[in-house]
Amino acid sequence: MQPGDGVPAVAGPGGSLSIVPVVGIGSVGAGDDLADRCVAALAATARATGGTGGGGGLSDGDVLVVTQKVVSKSEGRIVAIDHDDPEAKRRLVEQESVRVIRRRGDLMITETRHGFVCANAGVDLSNVEAGTAALLPLDADRSARRIREALEHRHGVTVGVVVSDTFGRTWRRGVVDVAIGVAGVAGVADLRGTPDAMGRVLEATEVCIADELAAAAELVMGKDRGVPMAVIRGVDPRWLRTASVAAEIVRPPGEDLFR
Repeated sequence: MQPGDGVPAVAGPGGSLSIVPVVGIGSVGAGDDLADRCVAALAATARATGGTGGGGGLSDGDVLVVTQKVVSKSEGRIVAIDHDDPEAKRRLVEQESVRVIRRRGDLMITETRHGFVCANAGVDLSNVEAGTAALLPLDADRSARRIREALEHRHGVTVGVVVSDTFGRTWRRGVVDVAIGVAGVAGVADLRGTPDAMGRVLEATEVCIADELAAAAELVMGKDRGVPMAVIRGVDPRWLRTASVAAEIVRPPGEDLFR
């Protein structure tokens, strides 16, 4: 898999999906415009490849997946911290949490102000400058809306946007990328009341479309390639709508059987 290649993902309701890594974003700092960075990087790749196989710009109906790390950098959510001081990290995690649920050694499972239950309140020391840490965006749904609106108003393209981050999963090893913010693409597709392949009516099935898109995009972005964005093409148009992680995906405490 090479940067710039379109990578088939999974069969969607109307056919297949493809995932295109957005290469050449470069270093991102506070105040940088991620929409402009994306468009410029895709245009540069298209020129370098003669307009084939490397991005070719955004099209209406695409979904742009952007990692939390570059969103946090662009929004100034980078703070100083001594990486060698576990107490400094503990204090920062507690500062970013509304509740500490479990502790084990240096690991804390906490609830953030966004309602996310995750390791260390999303405080991340990877892929940032030495002596700093990245915090989650204050409102990742709003971050996604800003990127989407900039692409629409300045670049004339209507896309969905997913802000992704890496989360662990209870009872399963390994991490996956999930959506922490969305705009213009469904958080959850509610299939209750629709027939399955055998004609039986589904009674409980709700599919987290945004998380599936985030996880698929991570396959071409990775943690060590310096690729913080990917474009997903072929998304079912029925999924392209007003949406919110906070409203659709975060489970309310009253529905949570484990807290």
